[in-house]
Amino acid sequence: MLHDGQNALVVDPGESSVVFDALQQLGLKLEAILVTHHHADHTAGVADLRQATGARVFGPLNERMPEPISRLRDGAVMALLGLRLEVLDVPGHTAGHIAYLTQPAGQAPILFCGDTLFSAGCGRLFEGTPAQMFNSLSRLAALPDATRVCCAHEYTASGLVFARAVEPGNQALITYQVQVGSLRERQLPTLPSSIGLEKAINPFLRTHVDAVVASIRQFDATALDPVSVFAALRTWKNQF
Repeated sequence: MLHDGQNALVVDPGESSVVFDALQQLGLKLEAILVTHHHADHTAGVADLRQATGARVFGPLNERMPEPISRLRDGAVMALLGLRLEVLDVPGHTAGHIAYLTQPAGQAPILFCGDTLFSAGCGRLFEGTPAQMFNSLSRLAALPDATRVCCAHEYTASGLVFARAVEPGNQALITYQVQVGSLRERQLPTLPSSIGLEKAINPFLRTHVDAVVASIRQFDATALDPVSVFAALRTWKNQF
């Protein structure tokens, strides 16, 4: 949720009850609902929230969505809560997945990336191709390092176990795993992450690094070009 003290927007409300609770506790009116892709754990709360609040709903151009909805394509720009939000096409997890990017005045940018990028991981390829996901992640990796990564699931701890298997000698990864362990022991979130951190510890953003490539080729010796290296890494994670 983002809010300005009066109005709010929510991203990917898989449940309505937690949003209603937050709106009530903070005394906010829901202005908009932003959806990144069609999976139910990102959309199941949309209908109840729209009916109760009249909030406008925005979502991908080419995915099944709870109607009525304003459809968005790559490069679209919206003005909500006094913020400029830009839409990025990031297919791979689903065929029409989008992300939202904004930069509040005087703050680091904020990326709402759904299930495309996780901390220390990325989404499964349910509908898109390895090339699409590789290009989508490369696009996100090109954002400023300070960009806050607001992904949709707290998968960090489990992602780090796999990341360590891929790149056991990465000191940044070792340090981050200790930090994440401490946070999760206290039931605190690890998110948002940042693009700079993910470039240092996330194997799916490090498929150009020699140590990562060597590790992947031990899993699949036929992985030679960047896309096939990424595809092998994703397959390895699926089986891990």
